[in-house]
Amino acid sequence: MSGFHEEDALAKQYDRKLLVRLLRYLRPYKLAVAASFVLIVIMAGLDLVGPWLTKEAIDKHISRGDTRGLGAIAALYMAVLVAAFAVRFGQVWILQVTGQKVMVDMRRAIYAHLQRLPVAYFDRNPVGRLMTRVTTDVDAVNELFTSGVVTVFGDLFTLFGIMGVMVWMNWRLALVTFAVIPLFFVVTNWFRRGSRRSFREVRKWIARINAFLQENITGMSVVQLFRREERNVAAFAEINRKHADANMDQIFYYAVFYPAIELLAAVATALILLYGGAGVLTGALTLGALVAFVQYSERFWRPIADLSEKFNILQQAMASSERIFALLDTPLEVQAPPSPVRLGEVQGRIGFENVSFAYNAPADGAPAGGDAKAEPQWVLQDIDFVVPPGRSVALVGATGAGKTSIISLLARLYDVQRGRVTLDGVDVRDLDPAQLRSSLALVLQDVHLFSGTIASNIRLGSAIPDERVREAARAVHAHRFIEALPQGYETEVKERGATLSVGQKQLLSFARALAHDPRVLILDEATSSIDTETEALIQTALKVLLKGRTAIVIAHRLSTIQNVDEILVLHKGRIRERGTHQALLAERGLYWRLYQLQYKDQESGVAVGGGEPAVAT
Repeated sequence: MSGFHEEDALAKQYDRKLLVRLLRYLRPYKLAVAASFVLIVIMAGLDLVGPWLTKEAIDKHISRGDTRGLGAIAALYMAVLVAAFAVRFGQVWILQVTGQKVMVDMRRAIYAHLQRLPVAYFDRNPVGRLMTRVTTDVDAVNELFTSGVVTVFGDLFTLFGIMGVMVWMNWRLALVTFAVIPLFFVVTNWFRRGSRRSFREVRKWIARINAFLQENITGMSVVQLFRREERNVAAFAEINRKHADANMDQIFYYAVFYPAIELLAAVATALILLYGGAGVLTGALTLGALVAFVQYSERFWRPIADLSEKFNILQQAMASSERIFALLDTPLEVQAPPSPVRLGEVQGRIGFENVSFAYNAPADGAPAGGDAKAEPQWVLQDIDFVVPPGRSVALVGATGAGKTSIISLLARLYDVQRGRVTLDGVDVRDLDPAQLRSSLALVLQDVHLFSGTIASNIRLGSAIPDERVREAARAVHAHRFIEALPQGYETEVKERGATLSVGQKQLLSFARALAHDPRVLILDEATSSIDTETEALIQTALKVLLKGRTAIVIAHRLSTIQNVDEILVLHKGRIRERGTHQALLAERGLYWRLYQLQYKDQESGVAVGGGEPAVAT
């Protein structure tokens, strides 16, 4: 849960480096940005023409009754409006298209990085929170590119252009108009400080809402079975209320800021009418110039208000980019070495050499976080064994003995702190993870199926021909139930295989592993949810399928591992016993006790009071 509250530790100072880093995403689209920039400059120039034409129409034509000249002015005004429409259309189109491309690039970068992150990262971070990074946060950054970072220059050009024209027309009246600008900076500074904090709070609570929804919707069956509906509603209401409070805080700043800007604009207009009207009465200023000043004043405050809105967009983008870059900056703890060793034909020899592993310790064995007083909680200690190519080893022991951690280290989902894990004599840390994992096939107790068809869930994107898919399904006896489905192998699989039974999903995971023809096959409680009849069929199939392959089998059902070449008995992270099924029973140690407890109530002759159980064949 510590990672869940990581949001609270983000820096509260505006970071210019963050904006520079965001702008790097525009580099591939420099020509489009340049074209948009040119159109914005043209648009800013066209915005200055309208009030000037109004002045000319009043002073040179309306006051003199020149209707012919007035028509020419009106035609020119209309031409300027049409040109402004065309320029604005082109500028908006280019920026929006560029923004969509940037958004695609950013989401691709985030998703690619997510796939390279270690499994431990996903243990610490809720899925809903990560989904917020890819969706809501990227949308906020996209708004910066499409409506902020480039168009702000148009507002600045318009602003300085209007100031220049007003000073050129009447510098005294211009200074009167600019007298309210200091008040604007005071209001803007207050708004900037408050909105920055409120945007960060809103983003934080959106992430927590998504995380809560993802977790509880995924586990809805558990929620209903244990009657947690009312508790969950109350918990969600609390999170939702805090999100609403954060939004109310944000609304408050908006509600004050925009009316304040309107008030300042009205004050500026009043000053122009007061001072400029006196000038018209004394002849120091023409009526057309006064009207043009009023129009320029209105247009002067429009880009200022737009800049304030761009600032709001910037605040949202900064709040979101903080989280996006915090994700992208997460180090890849497990990655390919600079010059990975390339194995030729993988033989499948597996070795664990004095391996010790703890989830809370760094690679050098020191405690995580640099606390010298804390001792790592070792999950595995001094694990040492070898599985020759084509041989099979079973791992047994109580829950928490470290069985699953062994296969996680072999697949390099985590790195060891002491000792080394090898494949064909090469440390797995010296191999390319892609080659390492392509040599392994893992069948887990909790099978994950993706949306798609039955066939696509067996292939998992590999170019495996249809016949090979069907052969794998036949080998694990999944073909019969697949053919009974409405569209057979092309039947759509709902999210996480909701329409299939647990046993059917495990059969598909067997077919998936075998279709990829791995050199090493790993079975982690793979038959725990299969009925006795189906298990017997799979045991028959496995005798053929395991031939020539190295296999590591984790099982609580000891009847499923009696034919393996060696059994390792783990207890509290250490190998306590090793040997064949018969030899371990003869020792009457940990394995014998496990076997006795498992079969004492069956009619297999297992002794209840201490005699040796009969051995199943």
